[in-house]
Amino acid sequence: MVGCLAGTGARRVRPKRAEDLSNLFYKRKAWVLQITLAGGRRAFGWKMPTGAEAPVIRKERNMKLNGKSALVTGSGRGIGRAIALELAREGCQMAVLDIIAENAEAVKEEVEALGVKNLALTVDLTQRPEVERAVEEILGQFGQIDILVNNAGWDKLEPFLESEEQTWDKIIAINFKAILYVCKAVLPHMVARGSGKIINIASDAGRAGSTGEAVYSGTKGAVIAFSKTLAREVARHQITVNAVSPGLTETPLLQSIRGQSPKAGKVIEAVTRAIPLGRVGTPEDIAGAVAFLASPNADFITGQTLSVSGGLTMY
Repeated sequence: MVGCLAGTGARRVRPKRAEDLSNLFYKRKAWVLQITLAGGRRAFGWKMPTGAEAPVIRKERNMKLNGKSALVTGSGRGIGRAIALELAREGCQMAVLDIIAENAEAVKEEVEALGVKNLALTVDLTQRPEVERAVEEILGQFGQIDILVNNAGWDKLEPFLESEEQTWDKIIAINFKAILYVCKAVLPHMVARGSGKIINIASDAGRAGSTGEAVYSGTKGAVIAFSKTLAREVARHQITVNAVSPGLTETPLLQSIRGQSPKAGKVIEAVTRAIPLGRVGTPEDIAGAVAFLASPNADFITGQTLSVSGGLTMY
């Protein structure tokens, strides 16, 4: 800009209030370049000092969830922890639910460090009375639940013909039936208020299938179908229901699956090589998608499934 205006009689003037010109940045010693053009016309543009006089620039975070309250299941570690922290950074009060008390308390401390009111509860989501008591306690503390994230999950990587019914029952109870319990407990409150966001963590295994995860894939497919049906039923109450489907994601659960057998480790290595973006996902990748669906930007989105898989599956 400056080079193109050489010879036009430019002079620098100090702006009266730099903060009036932008609400996104804090500026120090910023200058306006005033150009006198032919015919007496003037043009203005920013000229930012460099070196010792460079301005201090800080981007303000737009906290989109101030005044909201969220319940995140399985939020003591991995994807759930990342979701809880991301929603807290957006200003959301947080109910951290996990079956391991130490994990829930650790995340509670992290959320508190962000200056956000929160509550940690130890809950076995496969026990309906425990779920109902937890929801009552959250409502007693926060007065409302605006956002529900059903994140808790479990898996064991093995061929279906080598699996046992006890394993099936555990996978179904944690991955699907627990979601039914939590939704059944929270939804009457959301319906009464006439608003709410529900985000269910599914898996791309539920969309495309996954070797060694027959029952797990079945439960995640059920989560997707349930989310779509529930979205239709509660839309008239201004409640949205969506699913986020992670691909292979680096979590404590994935680490434990790697250690189950040499074959499991080889399957994970093969899937990793097939990811177009060239890496395994991170919990923060999933948390960003959840935060979007929980935000006002997604108010007109419901009944959808968002894959976060690095392109491993494309629909």
